[in-house]
Amino acid sequence: MDKVRLGRTGLMVSRIGYGGIPIQRVPEEDAIAVVQRCLGHGINFIDTANSYTTSEERIGKAIKKFNRKDLIIATKSSSRDADKLAEHLAKSLKRLDTDYIDIYQFHGVNDDATLEKVLDPAGPMKVVQKALKDGVIKHLGISCHAKDTAIKAIKSGKFETLMFPFNFVTNEPGEEILPLCRQYDVGFIAMKPLAGGMLDNVPVACKYLLQFPDVVPLIGIEKTAEIDEIVGIANKSWRLTPSEKKELDRMKNELGKEFCRRCDYCQPCPADIGISSVMVYAGFEKRMPAKTVFEGWVAPLMEKVYDCQDCGDCEERCPFKLPIRRLIKQYADRFKTNKEAYLKRNA
Repeated sequence: MDKVRLGRTGLMVSRIGYGGIPIQRVPEEDAIAVVQRCLGHGINFIDTANSYTTSEERIGKAIKKFNRKDLIIATKSSSRDADKLAEHLAKSLKRLDTDYIDIYQFHGVNDDATLEKVLDPAGPMKVVQKALKDGVIKHLGISCHAKDTAIKAIKSGKFETLMFPFNFVTNEPGEEILPLCRQYDVGFIAMKPLAGGMLDNVPVACKYLLQFPDVVPLIGIEKTAEIDEIVGIANKSWRLTPSEKKELDRMKNELGKEFCRRCDYCQPCPADIGISSVMVYAGFEKRMPAKTVFEGWVAPLMEKVYDCQDCGDCEERCPFKLPIRRLIKQYADRFKTNKEAYLKRNA
């Protein structure tokens, strides 16, 4: 598979990378088989996170039969505390069964206050800087959903990679963030190429992102047949045909205008509701283990919706004029119904 330079890291990564969220959902044997099939196809870039339950451990088992020096492994921590981040890093190294991590990322830095915390030299940054000096971490990155915060992170000069949502619906990053990454030589990693599971035509969604020669899409799949299809696209002609362009329009129309781009301009919420995360709840159902959705961190996120004060501030701030109050309540009700069914099945 062709490789591209990932910004000033200098790393040559495969044209597409593998995202480690979906392998939480399948039996371990199947998860390992999927990762190994990716590597067998020439995908050398695998991304995961400390918070993805079994993902790191399964990736660690899958890569044992491969030459570690040929692989580029990225993981993440959402901790803003130095001691806790040190724990996360140590745990990631153990789970991945490796002596070093190629790209370590601050996970979900979605507002300026959080960016300040991770940049504080007395905070988690001091742990990361020491790990960089010791060679435990090779490069430092960040994942983000908020445009303005991403821009500040890029301009800070502290991060070598940026992971940001990018697909043919959430295509605004191509207008401002991607050019800025090029200017600062920051590697651009595209998360949510399928809009968190909302886009149903994988080949067309992949082809769209492959039009950008310096964007590395992270494709998260849970079946070997799916990666075979995606690799076939990356290795052949990925130019969109007229019929595929019509398919893009179809999917856009199907999603409609009530589609959250996760820009987070709706924040802050006086009730502390994680609006943009709630708005992609359907994707959580598709991609994450049911236990995580109904018993893990997703549950309090969705239950918090019922604290909504109905103030409407979020809708006034939303640049896409989404009916946020109605939508988050719909998703919360869907979660409640599905959780009840889940609990009955597992009683």
